Amino acid sequence: TAHSAHADGALGRTAHMMPLLDLDSIRAIERAAGEHGVDLMARAGLAIAEWIAARHHEDAPILAVAGRGNNGGDALVAGALLLARGYRVDALLPMGEPGSMEAIAALHAFRAAGGNVLSSWDQAHGYALALDGLFGIGLCRPLQDSARRTVERLNDLACPILALDCPSGLDAWTGQPKPVAVRAAATLSFICPKPGLYTGDGRDYCGDIRIASLGLPEAWTPTWPANSGELNQPEPQRLPMLARRHNSHKGSYGSVAVVGGANGMAGAALLAARAALLMGAGKVFAGFLGEAPPLDGHYPELMLRDAASLLDEAGLTVLAVGPGLGQGASAALALAHALERQLPCVLDADALNLLAADANLAERVRQHPAPCVLTPHPGEAARLLNSRIADSQADRVASARLLAERFQAVVVLKGAGSLIARPGGHYRLNPTGHAGMAAAGQGDTLTGLIAGLLAQGAPAFDAAALAVWLAGRGAERLARRGVGPIGLTASETAQAARAEFNRWLRQD
Repeated sequence: TAHSAHADGALGRTAHMMPLLDLDSIRAIERAAGEHGVDLMARAGLAIAEWIAARHHEDAPILAVAGRGNNGGDALVAGALLLARGYRVDALLPMGEPGSMEAIAALHAFRAAGGNVLSSWDQAHGYALALDGLFGIGLCRPLQDSARRTVERLNDLACPILALDCPSGLDAWTGQPKPVAVRAAATLSFICPKPGLYTGDGRDYCGDIRIASLGLPEAWTPTWPANSGELNQPEPQRLPMLARRHNSHKGSYGSVAVVGGANGMAGAALLAARAALLMGAGKVFAGFLGEAPPLDGHYPELMLRDAASLLDEAGLTVLAVGPGLGQGASAALALAHALERQLPCVLDADALNLLAADANLAERVRQHPAPCVLTPHPGEAARLLNSRIADSQADRVASARLLAERFQAVVVLKGAGSLIARPGGHYRLNPTGHAGMAAAGQGDTLTGLIAGLLAQGAPAFDAAALAVWLAGRGAERLARRGVGPIGLTASETAQAARAEFNRWLRQD
């Protein structure tokens, strides 16, 4: 799984936060390091060597594939350090001799340490690990001709690859290959995480992700802007309202009403209601546009109603609208009625499709006096943005931010590396979860988890971020026990999220 540093940005920066900085900010840190006489290439090389020494014995031959820039220099510095520790390390320079003074010095040091420089790819065989030091995070253009073939040759090696900072050819900010990228078994990223490692196609190219901060002081990081991003790693001490008092009762933890369940889709509403119950909401109702079941045999604690009467119920705390709602006239009326209640809302599934089709409903969300959380998957996001799925997926961070601004709501853009954004541009990128969560009902479950946390007083942005994190971490724990990843059900995710929530509160 991805690096597990803690972060919580909604209430201000903490010592545990992992910021997601843009390229200009990272370059500013690099300049500050140079001004203070800090050799970043030496520190990066040491981090690489230590990563390798922790995982490979000295009899494991290593190949450093180095480009012409400082990314290649990092690989060569690591190679020299490993040679001093008794490893066999060869280098390959498929793009030619280094082009920066630092990388030239690194190559001289590698050779002085006894390193061998191969003359062609044909000699590159029999290695336990290859270092991808071809291109750095500043790559912004598509790979052409020889550069593309170089990446393809690296991928063809019969050994795992460790990518340095970012797999070569992968956009470090969007997670899109350009159009090919190194498929790494692991990625060691420097200074701070990069968004593209975790979202879009990034995790399929990055493998196991670790961050080497290089020991740089926080003061060198540019001023923390309001529209910055961070890895989603919520901390219990930042959400004290979720800690329970002994002297409390069910009314202390809110009442959630799930509205959906048109004919043939009752299961979606039940999944969301069950998840809200498991997340700790004091009371949970499910309102059905179709015929309401008399009882939920698995969770008889749920109170089942028809949607119209439930929306008139007094004492509700949070509404979750959309799971199995349908898109007919009665569904649109139910959504409009829900928005009239002026309660915090979680809007998912068909509620989002109705918003995309009805400008009046969309305006009601923008003007809603209570917090709203929208949870689109990529297809729903494209409809809300009136764009193609490929366009909205090309830069998921930008899409999530645009949706949050357009609807003046917290937005969870689901998918690989789910994004949680709020108006103003601040976002969190979730590192937990796995591909087994691409299954029916998982979105309904997430809707209920968010609603359950909202009912207990968590702010909307924090409730959404925590719910996404808990669902992903719970699914990871299940997979380690052999439950999935393939075949994982939404019901299992809800149960796992409850267990993870209690571990999180105990800080286990």
